Amino acid sequence: MTATDGLEIRPVRGIGDITPGDDLVELIAAAAPWLADGDVLVVTSKIISKAEGRLVEVPADGPERDTARAAALAAETRRVVARRGPTAIVQTRHGFVMAAAGIDASNVDKTHLVLLPADPDASARALRDGFRARGLHVAIVVSDTMGRAWRNGQTDVALGAAGIAPFRDHRGETDPYGNELQVTQMAVIDELAAAGELVKGKCDQVPVAVVRGFFPSDTAGALRSVSENADPGARALLRDAASDMFSLGTAEARAAGLLDAALLPEAGERALAGLPVDDQAVGRALAAVAPVLARGTTVTPADVLPHNGATAALHLTARDTTPAGLMRLGADAHRLRAALAAESIATVVLPHEDGIRLDLSTLAPESDR
Repeated sequence: MTATDGLEIRPVRGIGDITPGDDLVELIAAAAPWLADGDVLVVTSKIISKAEGRLVEVPADGPERDTARAAALAAETRRVVARRGPTAIVQTRHGFVMAAAGIDASNVDKTHLVLLPADPDASARALRDGFRARGLHVAIVVSDTMGRAWRNGQTDVALGAAGIAPFRDHRGETDPYGNELQVTQMAVIDELAAAGELVKGKCDQVPVAVVRGFFPSDTAGALRSVSENADPGARALLRDAASDMFSLGTAEARAAGLLDAALLPEAGERALAGLPVDDQAVGRALAAVAPVLARGTTVTPADVLPHNGATAALHLTARDTTPAGLMRLGADAHRLRAALAAESIATVVLPHEDGIRLDLSTLAPESDR
């Protein structure tokens, strides 16, 4: 694929309401007789779901509707990633991470909910094959709307694709400054999905957009070569668990953090990195545990002893020196160690004549461990 001279994005109007069993290829072709080889059709997943009968009947209102919607969400959910108030971010059976499993109540009558297509890539291939049977060699992108982590607003992304490579892979290329690109893969089908949304809108009943000019001049040949080879579809955009740095949901991350806290190494198991400690980070850790420390537990700075790579130290003492009081002091020390670990501060526990000593050092970078 080469750089284009420019793109043209056209809405396909007049498709009308979709009902189960409708022939989308026929409806789109009738509404857009101007389609040409090399066009990329960005098709809203909702009309595919309607045509495929991916509808759930629910009460029009009341608590029964909420119960039915919750049951539909549970059926479409592989795992809950995060939940806050009424909003649930889940991983769907397909592997998508999105709000409410993509279940939608807009642009459908009040007695139904629309589920995502069962297999968006297969739906895209069926549309591509339907147009090919009509003599048109086009690519298909099945789109839906998602939010983005760390950013407000929503945009359309690709849930399915056929006849088009999902990535523009720049790895191994050299930029104008002579740098070899190592990781750059542009998710072009996501970019095309977002471009199509610019002319589709949410309330205009324009469920299909056509992007023209994306492929080079030999469009039919390019599309034939893609479709004859293994067509990876949009599934290729999903990260596997091993490469997904943000795969944990809130409950899973909390459980993993608690386990990490339980497995903090004790004295003598490792030397500290000798990296300076941020006093403000220590202060945040102390403030975090202060409400749960025993009333007689005190924490004071201690002199650094240059024997194990420590760059700071804390001294914990207990007013209650009975066995029960000393057990509580040990628990308080571990609470503080966990809070310091959350600030990337490593600790080593050492006995002290009247309490517990914590030697501190900033945790070494992952690459140094």
